[in-house]
Amino acid sequence: MLLNFNSLGAWKWALLAITAATSLFLLLPILFIAALSFGSSQWLIFPPPSWTLKWYGDLLADPRWLEAAWTSFRIAVMVTILSVLIGLVASFGLVRGRFVGRVALRALFMTPMILPVVVLAVALYAFFLRLGLNGTTIGFVISHLVVALPFSILALTGALEGFDKSIEDAAVLCGASPLRARITITLPCISHGLFSAAIFSFLTSWDEVVLAIFMSSPTLQTLPVKIWATLRQDLTPVIAAASTLLIVVTIVLMLVAAAVKKGLKS
Repeated sequence: MLLNFNSLGAWKWALLAITAATSLFLLLPILFIAALSFGSSQWLIFPPPSWTLKWYGDLLADPRWLEAAWTSFRIAVMVTILSVLIGLVASFGLVRGRFVGRVALRALFMTPMILPVVVLAVALYAFFLRLGLNGTTIGFVISHLVVALPFSILALTGALEGFDKSIEDAAVLCGASPLRARITITLPCISHGLFSAAIFSFLTSWDEVVLAIFMSSPTLQTLPVKIWATLRQDLTPVIAAASTLLIVVTIVLMLVAAAVKKGLKS
């Protein structure tokens, strides 16, 4: 027993060491980018010779960067709204529907999660090129919606499967219509799923770069595309500042999501 206990303890410390090393490997590049955004050198030099906020000032003073950020935010909001609405309707059908091919349809909705993004981007680009949607807001929203919808459906189907439908049935027996029972009873009870779907849909669109590169035009670029285009031309620390802001927004939203989900559960 003592040997087994010591062996389990050794495995525990080994697992902790592997986890710490993996986390460090993933987080160090992010920390380096954040540090470079505060460096005083006009080149991406690490360690920075001194510290400054100059590059954030240049970023916020450049209308091209602000326009790209606003485009990303605007598209992400539209994708979030559509993803939650469509995902909610689809989830009700997948969870409560009893039709032939329901399992296959659910697998079809999940396809964009396993399909390489480059393949999906090329296919959408060729299709939208025929429709004249390349370089348009509608094209951006539809393409981002394709990759955001699976996350929305996953969150909402999980919430619906964990919801006790008898509560909704009781409301119907008390005189409420099925639609009213779903709006006043079911939706508040699966609010954690709705919130998770909204957060993941927003972040999927906000950070998407491969699809955005194929959908962009000289007059319509999201923030990740602007970072990519600038990176190909010049290694200015403004890129690091923009990347840091992207990371900060993502981290803040994830923390808010975790806090709200914990509050809803309590």
